[in-house]
Order: sequence, then C-alpha cells, then structure tokens
Amino acid sequence: MALLSTDQDLAAEEITTYFIRRWPIEVTFEEARAHLGMETQRQWSEKAIERTTPALFGLYAIITLLANQLQAQGKLQIATSAWYKKEQPTFSDAIAAVRRLLWSKSDFSTSSNQSNMIKIPKPLLNHFQHVLAYAA
Repeated sequence: MALLSTDQDLAAEEITTYFIRRWPIEVTFEEARAHLGMETQRQWSEKAIERTTPALFGLYAIITLLANQLQAQGKLQIATSAWYKKEQPTFSDAIAAVRRLLWSKSDFSTSSNQSNMIKIPKPLLNHFQHVLAYAA
C-alpha cells in the first residue's frame, strides 16, 4: 500500500501515524453510512440535512454507549461465521444488541414474561429477534 502526503516535509513514519489515527474516523463514517443511512437522506433543503446528520451521529453515540454497557454486563453477542472470527464487537453487533434490548422491554411485549408460549414458541421468537436484529 502506498501512502502519500501533500506535505513534503513529513517523514514516512509521520505519514503512517496520521493514516493510523484517521482509521477509526473512517470506520465511524462507514458504519454510520451502512447502518444508519447517513448520506442517503432525502430532504429538500440544506437545513434539513444539516439537522439530520448530527442527529444520526448522536444516534450512533447512543447506540455505542448502550452497547458498551451491555458488553460490560456480558450481554453483547458477537456474531461470527465459519470463515471469520471476530475478537471485538462491531457496530452491527452493537446495534443488534440494542435492538434486542429494546424489543425485550415490557413496552414492546404483549404477552406475559412468565409464559413459555408467546403465540409462537419462545425459542423461535428468540431466533427471529436475533436474525431480525442484524437484518433491520
């Protein structure tokens, strides 16, 4: 990989350092695009876009903070596949965990929590929630 800079006075190590520092910012923007629809807003005015983008970053921050709490409680599942094993959760894991948390709250539930049957078997409901949390 070639790293270039318009500042000809920078040493190769400095250019590499700046690139490494920039990486988390690029990841944040990519995750906000992929999962929150940033840059795909359909507003008619610049002011609407100027309001929406900060709100999406605020949502990103809220999801990240909630997921951090869930991880501290051991409730954040890291999705893996046969060909790829992750050590750390990604934003898709975080947003899925937050969705599952919100869906499990009593405000969203219409059946008794004590029941093993909720119109569909509970294991099937849990499976649907897990799959939909990543698909939404």
